[in-house]
Amino acid sequence: MATRIEFLEETDSTQDVAKFRFTSDPLLVVAGHQLRGRGRTGKHWEQAPRAVAASLAFDPGWPRDRQPLLALVAGLAITDLVEARLKWPNDLVAEAGKVGGLLVEGIEGGVVIGLGINLYWPSAPDGFAALHPEDPGPDPVTDLPARWAERLLERAGVGPDAWGRDEYLTRCRTVGRHITWEPDGAGTAIGIAPDGGLVVETAIGTEVLHSGEVAEVRPST
Repeated sequence: MATRIEFLEETDSTQDVAKFRFTSDPLLVVAGHQLRGRGRTGKHWEQAPRAVAASLAFDPGWPRDRQPLLALVAGLAITDLVEARLKWPNDLVAEAGKVGGLLVEGIEGGVVIGLGINLYWPSAPDGFAALHPEDPGPDPVTDLPARWAERLLERAGVGPDAWGRDEYLTRCRTVGRHITWEPDGAGTAIGIAPDGGLVVETAIGTEVLHSGEVAEVRPST
């Protein structure tokens, strides 16, 4: 099934455009500039001077209760292509800070997965970074989303029982570390649950965190 690709010079949100224009075949919406990008929990997405802003809408054919795993699958798909690690559930990180993020939202007949990556950011705010020290030009803005969409559809196509858990564990910097989360949680991340939740060993036992219930998960210092 071919992916339809639509490129917009500027838009409020690729996520919203993909939701509105999706019918049945996979649809990738890419924007040169995004005015009102958003992250998980509705937070505003800060966009670098040179950045990827893209959303892929498609029907994965997965049971609804397994679809939260798609955020992790999308992370694997982009780390197949760029030098970054994953922070559960949906961040892309480098040594200097956060370089990107993913957003999964359910829609009628499927899901839409947003991808934002800072390609070049000479004066990034604290905690943020970019993939390239020099401006790579406009080509990656369109080329990288297309390759990511292809990899994501390939990975999602094998189904929710073979999505790449072992690969995710090796690429995720959260698993294996002592973490804290809002408001006052603390423990050691030890694995990924079947529904995509983060398995954490705490002082009172094992707990599974879910992205919709956690304000922030961060490696503790």
